[in-house]
Amino acid sequence: MVQPKALIQASLEGGRDLLRPPAERTGDEAAPQRAPVMVPIRSLGPSHRERIAGHLLALEDHDRYLRFGYAASDEQVRRYVDSLDFERDDIFGIYNRRLELIAMAHLAFSVDPSCASCSEFGVSVLRHARGRGYGARLFERAVMHARNEGVTMMFIHALSENTAMLKIARNAGAVVERDGSESEAYLKLPAATLDSRVSEMVEDQFAEVDYRLKVQAKQFWDFLSGVQEVRRGVRDARQKSAP
Repeated sequence: MVQPKALIQASLEGGRDLLRPPAERTGDEAAPQRAPVMVPIRSLGPSHRERIAGHLLALEDHDRYLRFGYAASDEQVRRYVDSLDFERDDIFGIYNRRLELIAMAHLAFSVDPSCASCSEFGVSVLRHARGRGYGARLFERAVMHARNEGVTMMFIHALSENTAMLKIARNAGAVVERDGSESEAYLKLPAATLDSRVSEMVEDQFAEVDYRLKVQAKQFWDFLSGVQEVRRGVRDARQKSAP
């Protein structure tokens, strides 16, 4: 269960970060960073469809190949995004300060009545956001939600060369079976508990508050940037008109 101390520390860290001017954050995504105390992972709905498409289209060719298992074209990515069923499945995402969707996971629930308690997990992380454990955090979040939804078995289908994804599965205790160029991971999930249900509610609330703060912070810095631009324009005009 999420500890109150961790939640408070995460909130303080996030607040300090959002108050930093954009100029001080240049290159943040490219620099190595320590993993935060808590990663705000937000549930995504139909209104986020375009941002999901933008995230997947921004994946580099090899990363797109690993995510879909084939060299998906832009048109195929678009069709995948258009086919997302937000009523049946769950999509989770991580946003940065610029409200860019830098990592996302798709938890797909089985439509086969004989496998009603099964789900499949897929994840993608933009290259500049790698090395911060986002894939593993998204997997943990999906496992928690799946447990609370009554899922007893989670599947991960991945190319055998997708070592990062298979490592996440193995670290979680999944059984990985390799069949040539493809691998299947099977993870048996324990039943939901009071802790798992409360933890999910806390994490949902934390992610929602974090997202709202990021929206407000971006609006503030965009407004300030606009004001500064106007001031520079006025100053330049005065200088040009001066004798």
